[in-house]
Amino acid sequence: MHQNDVTSTTASIGELVRTFGKIGVLSFGGPAGQIALMHRMLVEEKGWLDEQRFLQALNFCMLLPGPEAMQLATYSGWLLRGIPGGLIAGLLFVLPGALVLVCLSAIYVHFGEVPYVEGALFGLKAAVLAIVVQALVKVAGRALKGAVHYCVALAALVALMVFNIPFPLVILGAAILGAFLPGVFFPRGKADEDEQAPVSLTLSGVLLCAGLVVWFLPVLALYQVFGPGTFFDQSVFFSKAAVVTFGGAYAVLAYVGQQAVEIYHWLMPEEMLAGLGLAETTPGPLILVLVFVGFVGAFRDAGGLDPLMGGLLGALITLWVTFVPCFLWIFLGAPFMERLRANPLLAGALAAITAAVTGVMANLAIWFGFHVLFGEVRRVSFGMAALDLPVPASANLAAFAIALCAGLWLWRGGGVPSVLAAALSAGIAIRLLA
Repeated sequence: MHQNDVTSTTASIGELVRTFGKIGVLSFGGPAGQIALMHRMLVEEKGWLDEQRFLQALNFCMLLPGPEAMQLATYSGWLLRGIPGGLIAGLLFVLPGALVLVCLSAIYVHFGEVPYVEGALFGLKAAVLAIVVQALVKVAGRALKGAVHYCVALAALVALMVFNIPFPLVILGAAILGAFLPGVFFPRGKADEDEQAPVSLTLSGVLLCAGLVVWFLPVLALYQVFGPGTFFDQSVFFSKAAVVTFGGAYAVLAYVGQQAVEIYHWLMPEEMLAGLGLAETTPGPLILVLVFVGFVGAFRDAGGLDPLMGGLLGALITLWVTFVPCFLWIFLGAPFMERLRANPLLAGALAAITAAVTGVMANLAIWFGFHVLFGEVRRVSFGMAALDLPVPASANLAAFAIALCAGLWLWRGGGVPSVLAAALSAGIAIRLLA
């Protein structure tokens, strides 16, 4: 079986562009909402990927540094149409939100806080919550096949939510458990027996060299033109962040927030929070907040350029060195993952990771739900454990109502675009009447 023959349905380049263009425009709600949207469109509506292949791709992306949702989009596109498909899917997932955030960053540095952005998109988050919950229920129903899978999912949820164990350790623990007990998690005979083409080490070497050239050539060009300064510092710093930050967008933000504010002084703490707010209300991966950081930092130290042009260049180089590595990880690693899927130890490890990822998705859904439906969330500590709990008095009844209506609409077969459009309109109306 060729890597692209993932289902009986073949996606043309045109269909890929239309579908991932729609995903890129509608991908609100952070990784939980974006994964849920891709599951709905690629697995349920289009039938391009089956459940097992989608979850295996997600498992692999969870192990990589960088934004897992963007890498999942790239992996899915690669499965469907090879490297061109991966480039199309990844770029269309990122570019709509990046363009919006660059515009909002320019408005921010000129006028301060962007009025009505949060209010205009208030209903969107509540609707995304309904999409996340629906996807979680469907994924859990297909991924958790027995008591041991439910136990691993619950253990992952508790480890993340209560004991704050680092995400990579949770996934690593599940992988080790599955590798030691492959027959328990993935009974013999269920592994994908389809024959995979051998991986070309020569092609992998060429891809690695080409990827490194594409990644670092603009960095060297910036140094040649502007010398050491903000542009070069940003390109090196965000290149390093792309390699060392495991655990998804929030792990990246914790690292970048400290360095950008305290070490490089590109922006103030309250500006970092403003950028995070803008990124949360635009489509695309949450890690696009780094584009805001790059824009603001370069706007204030433009290396002799007009400040606006400096900001645009800072945003562009940040976008480049953040996402080029993501494509490289997928194009190098995905062929090996596809080749090894039938290996019993790997099949067991991936099945255990799938169960753990279900717990991870539940943790994301709960965290997202608390922050959407309640105005205040407090951390309650007891011994070595701690738990974020919402303050009941801060419940947002309007958000509850929109989420409930969106959920009912989805369960009755409503399409995602119409649900999001209705929720957006409701959110605007509520804010205007408040």
